[in-house]
Amino acid sequence: MYKKNAFSLRRRSLIKGAVATGIMAGFAQPFSWVYAREKTPRPAKESLMISVGAEPEAGFDPCTGWGFNGYRLFQSALLDFDANINLITDLATGYQVADSGLTYTYTLRRDVLFSDGTPLTAADVVFTYQTAKNSGSVVDLTMLRSVEALNSHTVVFTLNKPWSTFVTLTAQLGIVPAKRYHAGRYREEPVGSGPFQLVQWDKGQQIIIEPNPHYYGVPSPFKKITLLFLDEETALANAKSGQLDVVMVNPEYAKESVAGMQLLTVRTVDNRGFNLPVIPRSSDKSGKPIGNDVLCDHAIRKAMNIGIDRQWIINNALNGIGTPAFSRVDQLPWSNAATHFKDNRVHEANALLDAAGWQRGSDGVRVKNGLRAEITFNARTDDLQRYNLALALAENVRELGILLHAQARPWSECKEKAAYEPCCWGFGDYNPQDLYSGYHSQGSYNFSHYANPVVDAWIDKALASTDHAKAIEEWQRCQWDGKTGPDGEQGDMPFLWLVNIDHTYFVAEGLKLGNQRLHPHGHGWPVVGNLQYWTWDA
Repeated sequence: MYKKNAFSLRRRSLIKGAVATGIMAGFAQPFSWVYAREKTPRPAKESLMISVGAEPEAGFDPCTGWGFNGYRLFQSALLDFDANINLITDLATGYQVADSGLTYTYTLRRDVLFSDGTPLTAADVVFTYQTAKNSGSVVDLTMLRSVEALNSHTVVFTLNKPWSTFVTLTAQLGIVPAKRYHAGRYREEPVGSGPFQLVQWDKGQQIIIEPNPHYYGVPSPFKKITLLFLDEETALANAKSGQLDVVMVNPEYAKESVAGMQLLTVRTVDNRGFNLPVIPRSSDKSGKPIGNDVLCDHAIRKAMNIGIDRQWIINNALNGIGTPAFSRVDQLPWSNAATHFKDNRVHEANALLDAAGWQRGSDGVRVKNGLRAEITFNARTDDLQRYNLALALAENVRELGILLHAQARPWSECKEKAAYEPCCWGFGDYNPQDLYSGYHSQGSYNFSHYANPVVDAWIDKALASTDHAKAIEEWQRCQWDGKTGPDGEQGDMPFLWLVNIDHTYFVAEGLKLGNQRLHPHGHGWPVVGNLQYWTWDA
């Protein structure tokens, strides 16, 4: 009746030009050891001061989304991710899936205490999932029909439909104590079974955390860690004055010199790309515009994908901080290597457009049946990096005879127009369900109006699987199965992926940040996902 799932513990110029002309007025500054700075030995220490991102104003409640991408700090989950984003055990010692794919049974450790010293039991797991399901937050539990405790260390989840990514979700949702949870206060006074406990939160300034004395895992060697909420310029100034041990920096600041610190560059799946509407311009049932008459031509979408020089774009828009992206899940376990291809094939891209009937006009812009290859690409006004990417892309596609207008708009307006004008998106999740969201005809982020019945079938099969490893194979096929798919050189290309942005941090010499796993979307906080493993090696 059941199938077991075993675990093993595997544990430049464009930017300056935009600023100079005032285009960027009002923009917020968003966010392997590569080289060493001037050596300034520091003595071993028992406390740290770090600045790794904005204040989580919504607080630290996992039932409403805190730490969903793997940096919970105060809570632990049934499962976890290792450095390669493979599932491993955490609160659970293992799980079983019924042949129907509708029942998941988890067995819990028996030695787990919350930070207040009370034991964590199956009742707390039940309470957490029920609370998260009813919260209406980013935690999507619509597939969960019921959850019950068979005894103090066994939990049974019953789904309303087979949904293989549920097992991944159990590595994302931290567990809260039923008896200490009060919706209005818990977000500010979290109690959990994770490696740390919150001891002080000075709103708008900092939080102070200490090791959880009851944590069942590896304890942190640092007795006190202060996380400051500073704007990037202030944080960098404090780092230069020796007051910080870790500071997040975005690409504009990554070339700075900070005495006594090294630059840590972390690979990510924090991708950026533009959705490309694949249908002609029309209206939906409510009368809102959808589709794009230029981009609905596959030749235009393919020419841009193979003709642009992603590394040039990264160098000019992001100071070279990032790696070219060719899909929404590069480097994750369910990534399909067949989706990668060689870009910067300008001659081939131009020949493709010529053959498709797109001829250059007197001004160099291509025209087909009276339609100019002229498109507006939108980027949010509060994210300098996305706008810089749009500027660099516009410059790059000129060689193809495509006129691209990079437009900065409020994020709400970008999303509203995405149905007919490309928008710069950022994704990057430890859950393969992201592929459903972006590529399934019913996906919530399918702003390109992409519909391929073969792709839908692969996704549906992956979701219905009762074997996590088998589901990964099907997630790979939904991207490109050798004949069809959204990604790859011969794919349908409803997206133009550009970059996985590296996350960069200045780190005090002597401080080791352990084995950083591939970072998800969101620069800053992911670096503390393994905070308990940081050490001082002066």
